[in-house]
Amino acid sequence: MPAEPRVVDQFSSRLVEEAAMSFALSISLVAVGLFAAMLLALELGRRIGTRRLAALPPGTSWEIGTLDGAVFALLGLLIAFTFSGAVTRFEARRHLVVEETNAIGTAYLRLDLLPVAAQPALRDAFRRYLDARLEVYRSLPDLVAAKQALARSVQIQGEIWRGAVAACRADPTSSTTILVLGALNAMIDITTARTMVAENHPPAVIFAMLFGLALASALLAGHGMAGRPRSWIHVIGFAAAIATAAFVTLDIEFPRLGLIRVDSFDRALIELRSGMQ
Repeated sequence: MPAEPRVVDQFSSRLVEEAAMSFALSISLVAVGLFAAMLLALELGRRIGTRRLAALPPGTSWEIGTLDGAVFALLGLLIAFTFSGAVTRFEARRHLVVEETNAIGTAYLRLDLLPVAAQPALRDAFRRYLDARLEVYRSLPDLVAAKQALARSVQIQGEIWRGAVAACRADPTSSTTILVLGALNAMIDITTARTMVAENHPPAVIFAMLFGLALASALLAGHGMAGRPRSWIHVIGFAAAIATAAFVTLDIEFPRLGLIRVDSFDRALIELRSGMQ
């Protein structure tokens, strides 16, 4: 006997929450590792600076503030652009969910223009198609299941298209063909757009460069603190600020896996599916 839909939905929600917590824990460990590494780099830079300062003649010092500032500025720019790009992609993903909802809803309504005999099969295909589309993103982070659901949705797309074309041929009215097939074409195109945007992330070298610059900046900052009393507020604050920025950037870059999620916008698709009963 098949499971009740509500039980299945609760089970799926629990899996999503567990996956989100697992991913959040992973990037939290990355952020904690960066924080610890920056503390070590700050202390190493301070010790190097202290030894160099002790080797200098009394009353002499070095002035390299311009070089330090250039590295800090580069780190700031890299964090700003990486974070800005992640937010832009996050907003694009949310916008595409709304666009797909509108596209599917419009195509479903325009089935009323087709011959009555062709409508039941197409409406049933639409319901199965929307179930498959929702399953694509509910399955994450299980990529195998998500790809299977995506392949199933593409197969149903073809079924809907062939059925609509056959129905349009039975009705020679040109306006019906333009309205129905145009809406179906938009619905299919948005699927490709969502898939590509979901896979759009910065190259790994960008994040490697970000972490490398963070450690280099920590080393230079520690070197600049040589000969002065250690300020734990500044040391911990600097490392924590950079590590937190890295954590939020990584979390928002993968809005289907972390704490900052785009899943709430799927409610529009779920409500559309409820209206297709």
